[in-house]
Amino acid sequence: MNPQESELVLNDDGSVYHLKLLPKHIAPNVILVGDPGRVSVISSMFDTIEYQISNREFVTHTGTYKGTKITALATGIGTDNIDIVVNELDAAVNFDLETRRVKTELQQLNLIRLGTCGALQKELEVNSTVITEYSIGMDGVKHFYDIKETDAERHVRIAFEGFTEFDDSINKPYASQSDLDLFNKFAHLGKAGCTLTANGFFGPQGRSLRLPLSLPTFNDDIERFEVSDRQVLNYEMESSALYALGKALGHKCLCMCIVVANRKAMQFSKDYHPAMKQLIKNVLEGLSN
Repeated sequence: MNPQESELVLNDDGSVYHLKLLPKHIAPNVILVGDPGRVSVISSMFDTIEYQISNREFVTHTGTYKGTKITALATGIGTDNIDIVVNELDAAVNFDLETRRVKTELQQLNLIRLGTCGALQKELEVNSTVITEYSIGMDGVKHFYDIKETDAERHVRIAFEGFTEFDDSINKPYASQSDLDLFNKFAHLGKAGCTLTANGFFGPQGRSLRLPLSLPTFNDDIERFEVSDRQVLNYEMESSALYALGKALGHKCLCMCIVVANRKAMQFSKDYHPAMKQLIKNVLEGLSN
């Protein structure tokens, strides 16, 4: 497959279009964050910084931590941006960008998202960490690709569809699973379960300001949902597409989020930054080991 210049778009320097990255800019371990300001928080913990690149909301710092090469990359908000980030990261490392040919030997990346989220279980304290084992996507990005679901993902999806009123009139849900190796490596850092990936912050997450909701009891209902002893723990806005696209392209993916709001207890963190810095430190240590 040789994508033409309109499909695999490159900048004048040969870098991928949105991220503005060349293969040398990307480490095997990539920490993805939504907030561009969080990239410098991560790289401030590096021993060395080799590259600092920014284009639009996509900010990238690559360096080393205890001898391990790591890239911190800001994706911005939403699965639409994740579609760009995952495809362009993969293109940068797995295409010869001069010929637009797929390389014979493909590189596998560790893609670890560190974000913030809203808890859907009352006992989850603000500033605690949620580990996404399965992400239930309400965004639809996966459906634009020919990606097969596993038996485990099908089981989660069918259980979710059977429990809720969520149907095709809103969006067709899907389930995507984290990488087992990364999940086992970092699962001790927080509470593990299912995550809902929403394609918006307000209505899609059950917030109503002036516009009425089509499913006004959805958040109350989903609090009681369980599948194979897993609850839906939280809302966030990126992990479903990250898991689905990343895994289909041969990469390892995991999402860990700090709870900044508990939607059931109606609490919001007064300062989640120390918890986020500790999570970053723990992940850097885990990757370097």
